[in-house]
Amino acid sequence: MSSVTRQPSPNFDDRRYPVDMLVLHYTGMQTGDAALERMCDPAASVSAHYMVREGGEIVQLVEEEKRAWHAGVSKWQGDEDLNSRSIGIEIVNGGHDWRLEDGRLPPYPNAQIDSVIELSHEIIERWNIPQTRIVGHSDIAPARKQDPGEHFPWARLAQSGVGLWPLAMSGEQGTVETALATIGYETRDLPAAITAFQRRWRPARVDGIADPDTRSIAFAVADTYSAG
Repeated sequence: MSSVTRQPSPNFDDRRYPVDMLVLHYTGMQTGDAALERMCDPAASVSAHYMVREGGEIVQLVEEEKRAWHAGVSKWQGDEDLNSRSIGIEIVNGGHDWRLEDGRLPPYPNAQIDSVIELSHEIIERWNIPQTRIVGHSDIAPARKQDPGEHFPWARLAQSGVGLWPLAMSGEQGTVETALATIGYETRDLPAAITAFQRRWRPARVDGIADPDTRSIAFAVADTYSAG
């Protein structure tokens, strides 16, 4: 793994719960330096434990034992105060606000993803984090967040042992709302939950509509999460 440099952020406090989650974000800013400056600004009241640059370089801002401020108002598998329960990794990427000139979302370079995978493995092992609790920001805050985006390579991470990916489709087993709740989504705003689900597991269609393919994938993921 790339060497880790340290740039301490003042934006943290004490945890209220044991660590059992990993949350992945994109920075959503024009540059990594701009994101780092913001996460170290006391007035911004935002931080993460780590930031991974495009070339794979890792910056640690907050010690893992402390509560970084990255998740905001969020919920997963019935739990809240996810800042207290999670390690947060910010991945340098302009995301939806800083698209390429042709309108595409900026790619995640291979070296960057390799570092994310290695860092994630270390965190998962250190804290014994369940695979069902490795999430993106949009998973835990579907009504207000889009990161790490539909262009993030979740399948590649799952193939490397970071997170789960369904291996086979499933027949219908109740409602799509039930399937999403089984996975862990907050479903009070169902279209937002469907959209967040699609960003991760069906990125070719991100429209908040539970078409047959989205439903089938949702039931498959729910089965995978129930088993694993």
